[in-house]
Amino acid sequence: MSGQKGHLAMTAFGASGRHEQIVRVLQDTGRVSVVTLATQLAVSVVTIRNDLDLLERQGVLRRMRGGAVAVRAARFERPAHLASESYAEEKTRIAAVAASLVRDGETVIIDAGSTMVALARAMPRTLSDVVVVTSALDVALELEEHPGVKVVVTGGTIRGRSRSLVAPLATLLLGQINADVAFLSCAGFDPDKGFTNSNWEEAEVKSTMLTAAGRAVFLADHSKFGHVGTARITGLDRADVLVSDSGLDPEAARALEAKGLRLILA
Repeated sequence: MSGQKGHLAMTAFGASGRHEQIVRVLQDTGRVSVVTLATQLAVSVVTIRNDLDLLERQGVLRRMRGGAVAVRAARFERPAHLASESYAEEKTRIAAVAASLVRDGETVIIDAGSTMVALARAMPRTLSDVVVVTSALDVALELEEHPGVKVVVTGGTIRGRSRSLVAPLATLLLGQINADVAFLSCAGFDPDKGFTNSNWEEAEVKSTMLTAAGRAVFLADHSKFGHVGTARITGLDRADVLVSDSGLDPEAARALEAKGLRLILA
């Protein structure tokens, strides 16, 4: 009976109450499912679809097959401590897959970001003669005692929010090296807009990393699909691989692969 009362109470919110609940879920997770919302709010799937259509017209979300994703401001950026906590399990899986792509003797560029710290942590201790060039202080410290890795920091000015190194002087070293592979983060990825970031200075460094590397591997959890940041990093055609997680909607995955992007889901 108590469960039934809970459903009745939830239904009693009416349309405005449902919309508040949907927005709250979007703020917490970045995406919503029609079926899950219908169950949680004790209304029909048709009602939820109508709610999502209305919220899309209001610019709150972007509809996708089976649900919707949040529309964030183009310069939206999670605080560093929250970024490291968000989707931690997915980032650990993504990092493990990415780390398995590193080979002995390679020169590797590693970008800034919480997933990049997870990548540094996942680098196998059996690796040898690897040089890591990074713009991230957290990544450098994580690899400081790795027996098979030599760490080179790009230099530049510390950006406190992400503890990354940006202009001025952030790209001088990158312009002088030829790396085997660059592992890059992003604020969002989209079939049409490509890989984007919320900060212009960091996007400039990422673009230079792309130029300096023979291969480009982007790491991004599924919550970043559909978000378009204010600064363009590159189109999908410049990426060799995107490593994401199994939470990525199948329809989204097909849209990305249709553009020629190789996708690995951890």
